[in-house]
Amino acid sequence: MANVRICMIGAGRVGKLHSSTLRRHVPGGEVVALVDPVRSILDATGDQFGIERRYASLEEALDGTAFEAVIITTPTPTHRDLAVLAAARGKHVFLEKPMALSLAECDDILAAVERHGVLLQIGFMRRFDPDFAAAWERIQGGEIGEPMMIKSLTHGPGLPPPWATDLKTSNGNLAEVNSHDLDTLRWLMASNPRRMYVEVANFKGAERGVTTEHFYDNMLATVKFESGALGHISGVCPCDYGYDSRVEIIGKKGIMQIGEMKGESIVVCVDRDHGLVTPIFRRWPDRFRWGYIRELEHFVACILAERPPQVTGADGRWAVAMVLAGTRSFLEERPVYLQEIMG
Repeated sequence: MANVRICMIGAGRVGKLHSSTLRRHVPGGEVVALVDPVRSILDATGDQFGIERRYASLEEALDGTAFEAVIITTPTPTHRDLAVLAAARGKHVFLEKPMALSLAECDDILAAVERHGVLLQIGFMRRFDPDFAAAWERIQGGEIGEPMMIKSLTHGPGLPPPWATDLKTSNGNLAEVNSHDLDTLRWLMASNPRRMYVEVANFKGAERGVTTEHFYDNMLATVKFESGALGHISGVCPCDYGYDSRVEIIGKKGIMQIGEMKGESIVVCVDRDHGLVTPIFRRWPDRFRWGYIRELEHFVACILAERPPQVTGADGRWAVAMVLAGTRSFLEERPVYLQEIMG
């Protein structure tokens, strides 16, 4: 197989990002079809990236174009049905986070890819970011000793889409924004979570027109791991100062920090009263540019080499379980054990 032919499902901002990444940076992957039910979005993205075959549904794409894999970037409530259908037709699946709304949906996806012998990779791009990947290697090498505590923050500038603000159609910001933090904690600590406690607050929702019940724009989560280690997550969305993602790991021998607020190695001074100005990352695609490139390189390489991806469906399922535990925690105002969620 010279190239992996890919059907991009979802023509919105993430679909555009992945289409651009494949076109510019991953020569082994080719987007040959595009799916989106909104015709104006479908045509705009198709025109932008020269994708001629455009469909309103995956069913139409499967019948109309030959391809080996799909990339699913649509809203979370659609993930289960799209992934199961693609797997049933023998297509490898790259599935954006969060994996699904429930563990039952996750299990349906896992069963489908296993039954039909296709690959599944979850879109946790931080695992492919050079800084995060190097940190993982150094932690595994024992540089800071046994990890005791980890702190992760993700503060994003924009409101989530309307469907993601309602717990009836989404699991909230804990899923749509902080799934990356949840996966990062479990990955870097090399331990599964045992217990979670979450507090949430809503400071900006009303002034920005969000009236859905249980909406929150600030979140603090505490995690106790099976290893005995502790974790902490800070989530703010919307956060008006820019995009901010940082992690700190404290080990028995030392401390490791990943990321910084400074977005570019540029300092500007045009006014001595205001002093030095350093840019911050404006958006998540800027901060994790190389992570997005390398995760798709990895997906295509795994298909060509017929080997399983590093980020599996089991990883996606754990993140969903943590989201569900955290949501139950703030709704019931108590710590929640993962065994309550996972049975």
